[in-house]
Amino acid sequence: MTIYNYTAIKDGTNEVVKGKVEADDLREARAAVRELGFTPTNIVEEKAVGKNEDKKKPLGKMPKLGLAEQIDFTSTLQILAAAGIPIIESLLFIENDAAKLKIRQCATELRRQIMNGGTFAGTVAKYPEQFGQVYIGLVRAGEDAGELEKTLDRLLELLNKQAAIRSKVIGTLMYPVFVILLAVFIVIVMLVFVFPVFKEMFDSMGMQLPWITRVLMEMGLWMKKNWYAIPLAFAAIGAFIRFLFTWKPSKWKIDEIVLKIPVLTDLIQYSNFANFIAVMQVAYDAGVPILECLYLSNLTLTNHTLETRVEEATLRVQQGQHLSAALRSTRTMPKMILFMIATGEQSGRLGDMLGQATNYIDKQLDTIIDVMTKMIEPIMLIVIGSIVLVLAAALYLPLFASYMGM
Repeated sequence: MTIYNYTAIKDGTNEVVKGKVEADDLREARAAVRELGFTPTNIVEEKAVGKNEDKKKPLGKMPKLGLAEQIDFTSTLQILAAAGIPIIESLLFIENDAAKLKIRQCATELRRQIMNGGTFAGTVAKYPEQFGQVYIGLVRAGEDAGELEKTLDRLLELLNKQAAIRSKVIGTLMYPVFVILLAVFIVIVMLVFVFPVFKEMFDSMGMQLPWITRVLMEMGLWMKKNWYAIPLAFAAIGAFIRFLFTWKPSKWKIDEIVLKIPVLTDLIQYSNFANFIAVMQVAYDAGVPILECLYLSNLTLTNHTLETRVEEATLRVQQGQHLSAALRSTRTMPKMILFMIATGEQSGRLGDMLGQATNYIDKQLDTIIDVMTKMIEPIMLIVIGSIVLVLAAALYLPLFASYMGM
């Protein structure tokens, strides 16, 4: 018998409970937790019970894999598994021949743990920071069902989809960020190097300068004298922005505000629910119970407001409500997706409809990104034009005034 530590939700409430059960394998442990009236969210093997029981061996160091590295690792493992190569030999191949050092180190540690008597899913579950709960949950479900090869294929498709969504969103935001940084750099160069050159000429005119010229001239002279303050100011601004997006109260408030901004709301919703529905589809096809599908899917949401509302929907499903009705109560998921989920529930083809919903979200996300790109270009032109106008006015207004006074 083996001891398993479990984390679960008590049926009918949102109370989180933890405990231990004894079972022969992970499938029996999950069934034992359900018999207690709990819905398991995480089950991890603790140690084996027997006369010749070994002491629990310490975990080795494993680097954290980025999304691209997870894709490389999973892709190689899936190809080798499809060829019928055992998991230990597959990991040995990756350990010796992977291009990236992190992937080789990861394969080395996984192989060591499995050779000491662990399973692939159980070993991966020991490294949640490196792989993430979604990866761990899907691998565990695939191994329990005896379909690890298919699960790796589904997982690879999911990781590629997440990488594509991230690339789309980052690509959309890179242009305005680049333009803003370029504009700031040009303004600093003008204030520090150009405006001080005109100071002597303006002083020789002996005339009263416009207020905008005086302000920018003083700023330029101060920045030239205290040049070290410029990188410090950028560092302070960067640290402040990072603080806003990492401190929970401020991040939660930002997450709430962005959902009220037109167009940006659609981008946030569809980019979050693209990952949400994709994970739900993969988990459902792997045979994971619907409550655990919701739990794994909710881990992909990056917006706290959406995450909180989906958690409420999960409780409704736990209390017996249909999935589509529970998600509809969140008032955040697009109506077309809700319609597809409801149709899938009624026809018994929920997995197929989740796949259709994923395709629909991808198309909508592409449309939203195209619209945002077209909107950003004129906005950036207006911003750059306004900056150029202010700088030019500050330099040429005194010259125009002197010519008119001659």
